[in-house]
Amino acid sequence: MRKQQLFQKLVEPHLVSGEMRPGVEIGIRIDQTLTQDSLGTMAYMHLESMGIDRVQTRLSVSYVDHLMLQEGPENANDHRYLQTVAAHYGVHFSKPGNGICHQVHLERFSRPGWTLLGCDSHTPTCGAVGMLAIGAGGLDVANAMAGKPFYFNYPRVIRINLHGQLPPWSTAKDVILEVLKVMTTKGNVGKVVEYGGPGVATLSVPERGTIANMGAELGVTTSIFPSDEVTREFLRAQSREGEWQPLFADAGAVYDDVIDINLTEVEPNVAVPLSPDNVYRVREVASMQVDQVMIGSCTNSSFRDLMTVAGMLQNRRINPRVSFGVVPGSRQVLRMIAKNGALSDIMSAGARLMESACGFCVGYGQSPQSGAVSVQTGNRNFQGRSGTRDAKVYLASPEVAVATALTGVLTDPRDLDIPYPRILMPVAFDINDDMIVPPTMDPEPVFRGPNAGKPPKNDPMPHRLLANVTIQVGDKVTTDHIMPAGTAGKYRSNVQKSSEFVFRDVDPFFVQRCQNNKAANRASVIVAGFSYGQGSSREHAALCPSYLGVRAVIAKSIERIHMTNLINFGIVPLLFTADGDYEQFAVDDELVIDDMQELLRSSTLTVHNITKRTDVTVTHDLTMRQVEIVLCGGLINFVHT
Repeated sequence: MRKQQLFQKLVEPHLVSGEMRPGVEIGIRIDQTLTQDSLGTMAYMHLESMGIDRVQTRLSVSYVDHLMLQEGPENANDHRYLQTVAAHYGVHFSKPGNGICHQVHLERFSRPGWTLLGCDSHTPTCGAVGMLAIGAGGLDVANAMAGKPFYFNYPRVIRINLHGQLPPWSTAKDVILEVLKVMTTKGNVGKVVEYGGPGVATLSVPERGTIANMGAELGVTTSIFPSDEVTREFLRAQSREGEWQPLFADAGAVYDDVIDINLTEVEPNVAVPLSPDNVYRVREVASMQVDQVMIGSCTNSSFRDLMTVAGMLQNRRINPRVSFGVVPGSRQVLRMIAKNGALSDIMSAGARLMESACGFCVGYGQSPQSGAVSVQTGNRNFQGRSGTRDAKVYLASPEVAVATALTGVLTDPRDLDIPYPRILMPVAFDINDDMIVPPTMDPEPVFRGPNAGKPPKNDPMPHRLLANVTIQVGDKVTTDHIMPAGTAGKYRSNVQKSSEFVFRDVDPFFVQRCQNNKAANRASVIVAGFSYGQGSSREHAALCPSYLGVRAVIAKSIERIHMTNLINFGIVPLLFTADGDYEQFAVDDELVIDDMQELLRSSTLTVHNITKRTDVTVTHDLTMRQVEIVLCGGLINFVHT
């Protein structure tokens, strides 16, 4: 009998098309979907165009957790749209203030053995309970809600064996930073990380969630843990033990690669600017003066995290020059620490209490001062993501963050005279789902605010593509670079307005060049280095360039979710085939690709650079289904053909 990986056991019962072989496109049935308000408005607009009466999944949940500031009517309008459209289509609605989608979903809806597709790159958080949870763009999630399979290339599976037990002051955050140090953020497209080994049993579900969450920074398709007795205890405490099932890899299952990590040797780590894989031991970079400390995000805002914070802060005061904020990940967490007194310890130490939302992690509030050093427990430290372009963000555990807030300098908590707070998981969580609104059979009409637009339509790919290079960027360009977060988010429901922000902080003339190309009946092309489109699943980073007339991205490599988003909106992702070809291009070069319709159906194309009088051969990794989507002008056109 064939020995199976855990990943194989999760995929097999959901497989609807394709073969489970690396590199082969498969389609899987989706049990649950998750949306958040930053991408959810457009996802539901896509769903409305698909002609269905109710969602076809077992469960779909719409969360509001990103665009919480209401300095104008735009966000409130979109939130009302989300609530009414959820009721209309049979979707549960998590109201603003109920918490961060990944934290709430892990608590109340995660389920071992099921599949979850979410329009947020950190959806794999629910892999903590043995769930196959994958991040995608909003259009893919809408398609899944309509009952269609989710397609992706079957990945290579990396086994990470955990041995031993974490010593005091070393945390799950330090484990995933250790993994990022080993695997980096590059070169992991088409991989899945599966955790196993005896050390797994020493980690609680929230700790596993932290590790699975930041698998998104690796660039892997998802990360998964087994469903064991620890999982069972967590679900029992959430009054959901009946949803538990044991799920493990078979002994002797074969993997594409194996990494061993000894938990007893893990030390407090920190990711220094400007990438989550730029990891050092805290003691290597300690003693730097810090201006801001923020604790929260979907990575580190659980009950266990905040009880640790409270234990360290009890009868202590933070350094007077540090701006210090704490974000409970859910209303459940907030209610529990309010009832047991931990919230009082946190507030008495001088913390600012923030709403249960994404907030600082997406640069939507609590932006640090100019040139600040900010230590955060979030998952990304890209330039400008905090909302302050010249701020330097360091990623660390809550333990390191508290130690730093107390001293005013980056500090290893082992260097403080503080007893280690040993936190036990509760036997029962405080369960109150009043802020999760179930759908009704007689919903009110869907509300649409005046700020809402409609998803734009795209033309089929021309046979002969005439284009100009509109921007040339380097390596590790994130979706934050392409489509900024922060205050630009309130225009997510309006593509025309959102498009004004594309590459705003990279090249302020990008949009104007695209508009000039459109006026001249020419397309726009983006030229990029390695790992283009890493980070968030933000589909506006493809949708808005498509609206502006971008028809191709030529890069050294492109990250998985962004590549799919490009395809979904009719932009062809092309890859350089030879060293030095990237240097053959410059902004404003005139390009021609002949016979696009035919050549896309093969593996190689020739880009004629009219300006440089050179030819460059490029290739692509598209399946034939994806080729047809691009040729149609995107997934919406493809579905309706």
